Amino acid sequence: MKAARIFLYIVAAGIVLVIGTFFALRIWSNELTAFAFVPTAEFEEQQPLAANAYADPQMWFARPGKGDNLVRWQPGGSVQKAGDTRFAVFFVHPTSYLEKTGWNASLDDSTANDRAEIFLKGMASPFGQASEIWAPRYRQAAFGSFLTEDPKADKALDAAYRDVEQAFDYFLTQIPAEEPIVLAGHSQGSVHLLRLLAEHIAGTPAQKRIAMVYAIGWPVSLQHDLPALGLPACSVLHQAGCIQSWVSFAEPADTGQMLERYNASAGFDGQPRKGSAILCSNPLTGKSADSAPASANLGTLVPNAAITDATLTPGAVPARCDASGILLIGDPPVLGPAVLPGNNYHVYDIPLFWKNLQQDVTARVKQWTPPA
Repeated sequence: MKAARIFLYIVAAGIVLVIGTFFALRIWSNELTAFAFVPTAEFEEQQPLAANAYADPQMWFARPGKGDNLVRWQPGGSVQKAGDTRFAVFFVHPTSYLEKTGWNASLDDSTANDRAEIFLKGMASPFGQASEIWAPRYRQAAFGSFLTEDPKADKALDAAYRDVEQAFDYFLTQIPAEEPIVLAGHSQGSVHLLRLLAEHIAGTPAQKRIAMVYAIGWPVSLQHDLPALGLPACSVLHQAGCIQSWVSFAEPADTGQMLERYNASAGFDGQPRKGSAILCSNPLTGKSADSAPASANLGTLVPNAAITDATLTPGAVPARCDASGILLIGDPPVLGPAVLPGNNYHVYDIPLFWKNLQQDVTARVKQWTPPA
């Protein structure tokens, strides 16, 4: 019991640290934010992992045989059992490395790993009905990599992607050949999943096994990204073999900071994304470019005061896609201080719609059939 309490205190302390960091983003200017988080060190080339690196269970936060209570956690502390519908989830966690002393986290960075586990508990848990959940460790790019145009940032993201790609290849060898696959991630995790689709999966036999993709918390250009991904956007409820993605803002929404970086970037077709519409999946309806009232929200994950547990609150927020592809959630809900500038609910993209997402993935996988 004492060990369990200590663990909860560690988790709570980690969450508070993350929240404190994002609270700082709300009050600092872009320049000060970059100063605080962009690494000042020279980029160090990451040595390739051993060819069989991901055969080691320690290279995974979750995988069969390792104990996956972390990703099967449910509000109230219970553990979700695998459902009757068989499918395997490959989940890539968001950025948890906030230091500026290096461009990539080491695999044994305990602080970054503790934060990653916190994120997995809240973000991978809606997929807890899967028969298998795999969540790899990887040498993620530093948070500051997303705040600078320095070429070293691209090198850091490339290095992180190579680990994710290697983990996915091992994952493919370990799951049954007939088992459908769900790719899911958030923020940096979605960045790597989208690249994995475009460069490593599209047009290969593996594409035929993808039942669903949830690339959440990263803008996907309908014109310059989606055509390269090999799968369409989800347009109707319970459609399978498609992609869902959204970025959440409360109103009034100031999307200038996010769109500035989006507009300055190139899509998978090599063309500027500037001015192109963003894929907006509405998690309350399962459709793209749609709207729904708060009554359609089956449950938002709301943490307790100690941040050691959470409860589900139905009807907490509505959701509607605006003309540019931003998911608007109405008046700012009180979920904690980790809201980014402009009413950006990035950290809460998944918890806002936790229960709907839990039901969505199972319903879609049930509709999936292997292509002939």
